[in-house]
Parts: sequence; C-alpha cells; structure tokens
Amino acid sequence: MSGRLIYLMGPSGSGKDSLLNAVRVRLAERGCVIARRAITRSAEALGEDAIALTAAEFEVQEAAGAFALSWRANGLAYGIPRQIDDWLAAGQDVLVNGSRGHLAQARERYPDLIGVLLSVEPAVLRERLLRRGRESIEQIEQRLARNAQFDAASAERDGLHLLDNSTSIERAGDNLLALIGASRACA
Repeated sequence: MSGRLIYLMGPSGSGKDSLLNAVRVRLAERGCVIARRAITRSAEALGEDAIALTAAEFEVQEAAGAFALSWRANGLAYGIPRQIDDWLAAGQDVLVNGSRGHLAQARERYPDLIGVLLSVEPAVLRERLLRRGRESIEQIEQRLARNAQFDAASAERDGLHLLDNSTSIERAGDNLLALIGASRACA
C-alpha cells in the first residue's frame, strides 16, 4: 500500500507552520511524515522548520533533481525534497507545506494528493501579518487581496478540503487529524 500526499496550502500568515508544529507528534504517531521544504530565505527569517538555501544553492539542487516539487512565489524559491517519493512508496503518508499557485503541477505528479486549504477570517489574517512584521502594509494588502479570491466555492470547485484556522490552533489541529483520518477511511 502506498502512502498519501497531503498538500497543505493557505495564505501567508494563515498559521500553516504553527499548525504543523502543533500536530507534528500526533502525525508521527499515525505514521505521517512532515516534509521539510527548502526555501531561499535566511535561516533566522524562516519561521518554520525548513532548510535555508541561497538562490544559487537552490538552483544547483533543483537542476540536480533534488526536489520532487519546486516553485517560486513572493520573490522566493521553494522545494520539497525528492525523499518524499521514498516515504510514499514505503506506505507513509507525507504532509507538505505547498502552494495554491503550484497545485496544478503538484496534482500532475501526485494525482491522488489530498488538498487542504487553510483559511482564516480576513481580520484575523491581517492582524497575524501585521504582528509578524515581515511585510510592508502594501505587501500585506496585496496578500489579503489575493486571499480574497480563494473562498469556499473555489475550494470545493478545486476539490480541496477547507480547514478554518481563525480560532484556536488546537481546534484546527484536531480538525486536520480528523480530515486525514476520514480520508484514510475513504481510500
């Protein structure tokens, strides 16, 4: 039996990294691995359990086929290590922190992936983005405008599971684990 790829997406500031940290142990207990992605951002600025690479290092690794998935967004490059293919082949479920803009390409490579879109109420998202202080007000407004395009109807149309993270991280974590468990039961 092969594992399943769980492709978590959501706007910047939606709490993807916080959610992954909150459920890491419980996912591991269920045989689910969280893949560490590579990002062309300094290790100090990552804010997630990721591998920091320079743009040149990323290009070399990408050209060498080190990534199962890679994309560019918001001036950065992101890569999911090819190791996920080994984990999936061994029957392990793998959760990746993906990109909504790269979903079509991810589905080409992994047609049975389980897409999960993390959503957050706009006021909560604005506050989170302001609090973390990584973007200018203009960049925050651009992110909020892009996020407004993705609603429940678009998630359903794209075959995604919508997961609200506007309240407690514990509730979102419980809901993510339930969703993954329900998906396993339907497989």
